[in-house]
Amino acid sequence: MIRFLLNVLWLVFGGGLVLGVGYGIAALICFVLVVTIPFGVASLRLASYSLWPFGRTLVPKPGAGAPSGLANLLWVVLAGWWLALSHVLAGVALCVTIVGIPFGIANFKLVPAAFWPLGREVVDAP
Repeated sequence: MIRFLLNVLWLVFGGGLVLGVGYGIAALICFVLVVTIPFGVASLRLASYSLWPFGRTLVPKPGAGAPSGLANLLWVVLAGWWLALSHVLAGVALCVTIVGIPFGIANFKLVPAAFWPLGREVVDAP
């Protein structure tokens, strides 16, 4: 019940809706450019995770090999470090306030996903 409440508050007040829409728009742009379809899939995964982060976690996908690692290197250079840095800064800003600490922690959870998204999957936390 607490996860549901935190996710609803995150969606409305923590920036989850804005992040989800932003990652969704990035995914659409990646789908239009046919070569970047794998990045579009990763952006959709990030959109889903950023909309509803509490009670979910990111784990390595079995069978993800060298191509996903190489694509992650390209992702890091083009977009990953900007996204990770923005999540770190937002997390620090939210943790300054006592009410925003859970949302800051959620932003910190999004850092590895934004930095290295390919070859991972979002699963329900135990």
